[in-house]
Amino acid sequence: MKYLIVGLGNPGAEYELTRHNIGFLVLDQLADKHNATFQTARLGEKTEIKHKGRTLHLLKPNTYMNLSGKAVNYWLQELQIPKENLLVIVDDIALAHATLRMRSKGSSGGHNGLTNIEQVLGTQEYARLRFGVGNDYPKGKQADYVLSNFSQTQLDDLLTPINQACEMILAFATLGVDKVMSQYNQ
Repeated sequence: MKYLIVGLGNPGAEYELTRHNIGFLVLDQLADKHNATFQTARLGEKTEIKHKGRTLHLLKPNTYMNLSGKAVNYWLQELQIPKENLLVIVDDIALAHATLRMRSKGSSGGHNGLTNIEQVLGTQEYARLRFGVGNDYPKGKQADYVLSNFSQTQLDDLLTPINQACEMILAFATLGVDKVMSQYNQ
């Protein structure tokens, strides 16, 4: 069985440790744990890992956040992966810093990356792993907040939830989204 695991973020060194790039950070950790290396591919950086007889295609789109749907749709078609086997890892300001929530479907919640994926795919029916980045910003400064770097304290607190996100991704591929939600959602 094949899965497409997409970490949302923006390409470029200036975005590397921003809150908006938590999807990239999670996939980097998962790839590292499996000795996999990302290669430049069409519309993104891609690698694959094997886990319990499943192939997980890891994708970090290079289309910038607001056009993530183009890369997701291309790789779903190219790899012939059904939408039920798609998981998107995304930052979420509605969740406290380092809080994780798996969802089987849902609205974009105003997240431009998810909004674009929904527009391109024509559905909200795909799994997403929401990674809380908190909402400690002044009114009207949401974009500045998600595009700014984590504080050193926040960075120090990320390893455990990033590793848990990696576990949740592997469980998604082996157990399914419903079991992951009941087992991991806090």
